Amino acid sequence: MEAEGTTFRTGVNAGVDVTGEQLQSEFDAIVLAGGATAFRDLGVPGRELGGIHQAMEYLPWGNRVQQGDIDAPPITAEGKRVVIIGGGDTGADCLGTAHRQGAEMIHSFEITPRPPDARADSTPWPLWPLMMRTASAHEEGGERVFSVNTECFLGDDNGDVRALRAHEVKQIPGKFEFEKVEGTDFELPCELVLLALGFVGPERHALFDQLGVELNQRGNVARDAQWMTNVPGVFAAGDMARGQSLIVWAIAEGRSAAASVDRFLAGETALPAPLSAV
Repeated sequence: MEAEGTTFRTGVNAGVDVTGEQLQSEFDAIVLAGGATAFRDLGVPGRELGGIHQAMEYLPWGNRVQQGDIDAPPITAEGKRVVIIGGGDTGADCLGTAHRQGAEMIHSFEITPRPPDARADSTPWPLWPLMMRTASAHEEGGERVFSVNTECFLGDDNGDVRALRAHEVKQIPGKFEFEKVEGTDFELPCELVLLALGFVGPERHALFDQLGVELNQRGNVARDAQWMTNVPGVFAAGDMARGQSLIVWAIAEGRSAAASVDRFLAGETALPAPLSAV
């Protein structure tokens, strides 16, 4: 609910253009839904070379081209040898986009072993099954390489990536740790590297301190069963509070948080709340 005399604003960087204190003085309720945008990086020699990008530095441009906002993306796979480091949905999105941009060759690296084709005995129902999954982008082409770790990137005279050096690994049983397989070193030429290594939570934004909200042990915004943070009137929903997940969860969380906001403002609500916050 807006305080009297306020207007709806777009293109505002909350915490910079407008402070948390200003938001609290103007609005009766605030919902934090900024996503989990702090990406996991790959700290190996050569990371600073040109042509090495985070997946989310690359993917949005393809959407902007399709929407007609720009004619051509500033980062493109056209005619390039591409390596995508990291699997999952984001890696598959990079793969599909690189295919459509006309990449010459694409390799997708994953440090974990190739999953079995059928559900592994270690993940019986109702656990999420450990098994090989093939997205539509994988069916279009490219080579998936499992049990491999990138040691460093190699550059050309212009300061751009020209290749990477990697080796095979084996996973230590029962742990998410890996050992190098000696004698398996190799170099792979590439002009574009996309890092799809997942996210570690929301960016540590100045707005958090300005509002005084607390974070949980995972670094996400903490909330109670009513979707409210430790600050009365400040709610949190989506990846910013849940952690990296799918858009369907964000939609369901947004609807559920809206019901709690409605109840907070009006004392009751008829809005649907498909999820519980805890």
